[in-house]
Amino acid sequence: MTLPRCSSSFGCNEMPDSFLIEAEELRRGYRVGGRLVWALNNVTLKVRRGEFVAIMGPSGSGKSTFMNILGCLDSPNEGRYRLDGRDVSGLHHDEQAAIRNRKIGFVFQSFNLLPRASALENVELPLLYRRMATGERRRRALAMLDRFGLAERAEYMPTQLSGGQQQRVAIARALVSGPLLLLADEPTGALDSSTGQEIMAIFRRLNAEGLTIVMVTHEPEVAAHADRIVVFRDGHVLDDRPVNRGEQQSGARRAFLLAGDNG
Repeated sequence: MTLPRCSSSFGCNEMPDSFLIEAEELRRGYRVGGRLVWALNNVTLKVRRGEFVAIMGPSGSGKSTFMNILGCLDSPNEGRYRLDGRDVSGLHHDEQAAIRNRKIGFVFQSFNLLPRASALENVELPLLYRRMATGERRRRALAMLDRFGLAERAEYMPTQLSGGQQQRVAIARALVSGPLLLLADEPTGALDSSTGQEIMAIFRRLNAEGLTIVMVTHEPEVAAHADRIVVFRDGHVLDDRPVNRGEQQSGARRAFLLAGDNG
């Protein structure tokens, strides 16, 4: 697979064959009614720098648990997760938080914007956690809003913005720290189809600039924008294959059928 050229804005290096994500034999279980249920069971998956990967699967398949581990929001019971060459499987909560702030950006279906903060203040938030000086923090946040055509709405509250504008603010917030990895959980799920396509065009552009993206979606049309589709079922990887650009829709629909009930 030919990878896009890395962009220094996303912290990439000149290692096109290196893996940003290395998950090996991950197991994550939860106690349910006195018994241990494995949400992930011996999952091994690697993602190269600059890849755009879509994850599909029915409810309870393990895809959300897997994404939580990738985002350093949870830790596996067994196995190893290496991010950017570092084993982060068993790090302390504070260490995980530092990695999330510097290396990972998050985009959610429900935008997750602070309702009483302006667009600018929402984008500033990751830099505030870094204790960056006010002037520099504001300059970077404004520049990121401007990149997504929202500079004139910097002082707007989330309720004053359309769904597509709110998601662009969320993307700006995710990128303001210059992360290595963007994790997106149903990023078009709350949007109409036209606005969803606009958001996916942004993702494709970011990926072409070198940003690694891992995205959960239940929509085959959205998954078709990725370079590779991974299907989870019952805590295992059921299917993992590249998307053929000439057969995007059919390949994504095949993954959709394999995934089963994606509700």
